[in-house]
Amino acid sequence: MFMQTNPLRDAIVVALASGVSVFSCVGYAAEQGGNSGVEAEKAPVTVNRVEVTGTRLRQVDMETAQPVTVIDRQSIEKQGFQSVSDILQAVSATGAPPASRASPLLSGEAVGGSYVSLRNLGAARTLVLLNGRRLGVTTGGLADISSIPAAMVERIEVLKDGASSIYGSDAISGVINIITRADFNGASIGGYIGQYSQGDGGITNANFSYGHTGERFSIAVGGEIRDEDRVAASDREFSAYPRSNLHPTDGWSTVSAGGGFVTSATNRIPGIPNGTRVVLRDGGNPRTPADYIRQDVNTGSCAVSAGASINGCVPGSSRHKSNPNAQTDLRTPLKSKSLFVDGRYRFSDSLSWRTNLLYGERDNARSTAGMPMQAASFAPTVPGMSAQSYFNPTSAPIRSWWRRTWEMPRITEGNLKTLRVSSALEGSFQWRDRYVDWDVGVLYNDNKSRHVGYGNLNTPNTQMAVGPSFLNAQGRVQCGTAAAPIPFSDCVPFNPFLGYGVIGEGGLTGNPELQAFLSQPETARGETKTKVVSANVSTTVFDLPAGPVGLAAGIERRVESGTFTPSAAAIAGTTTALAAGPTGGRYSVNEFYAETEIPILADKPFAKELTLNIATRFSDYDTFGQTTNNKFGLKWRPVASLLLRATVNDGFRAPTIADLYGGGSDTFSAFTDPCDTSFGSSSSNPTTRANCVRDMGAKANTFRQLAQGLVPAGAPNAQTPVAFRSESNPGLTPEVSKSQTIGAVWSPDFIDGLNIAVDWWKMRISQTIVADSPTNMLADCYVLGIQSRCEASAGSSFTRDPALGYVNSLKFSSINAGFRKVEGFDVDVTYRKKTGYGDFVVTSNSTYTSRDYFVSTDNPRIPISDVGVTSTFRVRSNLNIGWDWGHFGISWSARYYSSMKEGCTYFIAGVSDPHLECSEIRLAPTGSLPGQGTVTQIQRRNRHGSTTFNDVQFRWNTPWDASVALGVNNVFKRYGPVMYTQPSSNVSYYGGFDVGRFVYLKYTQRF
Repeated sequence: MFMQTNPLRDAIVVALASGVSVFSCVGYAAEQGGNSGVEAEKAPVTVNRVEVTGTRLRQVDMETAQPVTVIDRQSIEKQGFQSVSDILQAVSATGAPPASRASPLLSGEAVGGSYVSLRNLGAARTLVLLNGRRLGVTTGGLADISSIPAAMVERIEVLKDGASSIYGSDAISGVINIITRADFNGASIGGYIGQYSQGDGGITNANFSYGHTGERFSIAVGGEIRDEDRVAASDREFSAYPRSNLHPTDGWSTVSAGGGFVTSATNRIPGIPNGTRVVLRDGGNPRTPADYIRQDVNTGSCAVSAGASINGCVPGSSRHKSNPNAQTDLRTPLKSKSLFVDGRYRFSDSLSWRTNLLYGERDNARSTAGMPMQAASFAPTVPGMSAQSYFNPTSAPIRSWWRRTWEMPRITEGNLKTLRVSSALEGSFQWRDRYVDWDVGVLYNDNKSRHVGYGNLNTPNTQMAVGPSFLNAQGRVQCGTAAAPIPFSDCVPFNPFLGYGVIGEGGLTGNPELQAFLSQPETARGETKTKVVSANVSTTVFDLPAGPVGLAAGIERRVESGTFTPSAAAIAGTTTALAAGPTGGRYSVNEFYAETEIPILADKPFAKELTLNIATRFSDYDTFGQTTNNKFGLKWRPVASLLLRATVNDGFRAPTIADLYGGGSDTFSAFTDPCDTSFGSSSSNPTTRANCVRDMGAKANTFRQLAQGLVPAGAPNAQTPVAFRSESNPGLTPEVSKSQTIGAVWSPDFIDGLNIAVDWWKMRISQTIVADSPTNMLADCYVLGIQSRCEASAGSSFTRDPALGYVNSLKFSSINAGFRKVEGFDVDVTYRKKTGYGDFVVTSNSTYTSRDYFVSTDNPRIPISDVGVTSTFRVRSNLNIGWDWGHFGISWSARYYSSMKEGCTYFIAGVSDPHLECSEIRLAPTGSLPGQGTVTQIQRRNRHGSTTFNDVQFRWNTPWDASVALGVNNVFKRYGPVMYTQPSSNVSYYGGFDVGRFVYLKYTQRF
């Protein structure tokens, strides 16, 4: 909203610059009491009314009852991070993003974007604002912050509390408000260049900013161009292999680049039993049956003895297999350009018009290994190799053949264009003796995406290529038969048994015609639009003995619409890419909110201030109906240097367009089958074993989950060999939440420059919209014995292969079920000291997560805390030490991640070996059902140690009004632990960890 042009703004600028930094996180309390307040008293006595994230009330006091972290521009410039997403990801309250650049296997419209998940509750539960107004989202509700130029960011306010009563849907775990620069004079150009010490992952950034402020008109313009190179998984030892460098031969894919097939009663190989996987021997003739040998299918495994212990582990073999990590990205490349313009025209001191425009364009790419083509996985689309194929070494059709198309890595190139326009008429007037601030505005956001994929196989063409073929008179193999030949323009024959690197008839290597016939580019497109019309007013209504009662109110109408259309081949199911249907829909919401702040006591003994804040918001959706959410907040300042605060908030998250109207898609899910006798609950839980026997018969006593290639899984959380189906659910209702915070901010008089903030927080989300998963479905069915989960219900169902027992089809959808509960503490400390040898600043912010419960069904059970398991750190902490003396400055930062736990694979009873990676074994409750008592099972977990990354930066402000910074992130070249659960990544490593020592140089020239 509009700020009057008078000396009061200076007080705000001084407060922000002197009392708040990225890692202090003490909010604004320092400006209100303690030593920091001394300078504030010297500022002009007329103070502006400003709006702080978390409240709509215009006020002088910038401290609210809710905890707010402020990342100011000075702090941004002292970091080695050059994007808004990297800056926010360093905040201790953030969790693993749902889509990261370490996850090249992801698909869909969100790929390539940057998203923030506060409290590790998911990015869709974190509301992102730009200058107080919503950022556009994907059809899945994710706000991409990659298009915002860091050069134009004035500060970032992170509200670490629910705020649906103020902002509406999505503000469950908190709010991020990115505030851009405005009303400044001058210009600057800047550059950033850096790369990892291994010589890869280079980043370059060029940016500019310009501002001019006149008597009535002001404009601010800024933009940046960014280019970030890839880091290959093969270039880091922890990601070079599927099971890391600790087990470099384990987990290799049996769908190799050499090709092969499964013998049967009709396609016999001399001396080899039926049902055996065979491959061509080195130098063999693919048309000669005697040249085929058994495939080595050992991918590494641990066998289970009687009882609960694992008593033997066999290392895997790389023979006859492929290492998909050799063609996979560890960090995907990215290019972007963005422009931001903010203009304001002041008709008078009490009326202005403000418009800002953002245009961004992002190009990203991701690379994964060539397609692991398995005819059995795509039957009946690819029923098998014809008996009449010239390359068929047997005299009968081959139903189950495979070949990884190593010559054609799967590459997806994405482009996103963002156009955002926000315009508002803002003003204030005096009614009697009170100021009334108001604004009326509109917002339009349009995101258009385009994704082009290469390397997947056209299944009809593949079937033709392995169909009938013959040797023509010219000595070339041709599709069709001699009596009915198919022209080469319509079909190119394929020999899947001729391996990678071998040039010959029908081989993929050195055969661009065959590659072009088997694979064509596939284009998917998407678009989302956000339209908002709003009006707000803020004033004081009457006075109480302790001060004026503030009131803010407003109305808003928002319309969200979106589409995402996969490629025509994906929709038709004629590609090895995951089949998917188009997503499309819209919804609208009309809302009204009101907020009041009531001063109860002021300037009394033990009550310097006691203020109550109440807010409510009514929302009317055309999809599910109406909801009302409330907030109560209390501020108590017993003395000037101490603030006590508490809040209670309602929250909600409306179902997204994808939740309601998604077209569904196929997915090769990773899951653990509880009936697996090595890694599933069946290995140690008699109840689970009995439930599996009920469905599978005696084979349940020896059952092994089958992974890619239809071979026994060598580890938990194995990928299914056949595609499962994920679908939307138009009957979803909103998630609802309750959050509480209690905190204190202290600026002791006896220690000059010290500020401490401690906040306890708790959030509980019920009716959670969960993407039901194969692991949850099967665990509910077999571990907890919930019969309804074993049957087709609520859009979920599964079947098992009658002969082999593996799950051969599974359908699941999003459902409202279960709950999520998190609880913890934030501790933030800042200490500033001016000396004759420079100015010192020590800041620390830490988040401790004491509980994190997740339950995926509404059936009664005992929730198990997952804190410290797979991407949830119990403690995240940042420590920063800064020293500035004259034109020089140094910063040292330490980013701490506590230990984690994950399910382990390797354990031998009585043997202590860290490479066996199973450090914790316990008997744990997993659920409770009426009449059945508590269900328990042995849990085997591995605890990983903590990780700390250290960063350093050296700065020089030159005499020619420029600044130069040389820095190193992860100066000690520290790596995190190997993590086989692959949290937020597609390699055995946490996607949020540093992947090397990064050296950079920044230069900014001001004019």
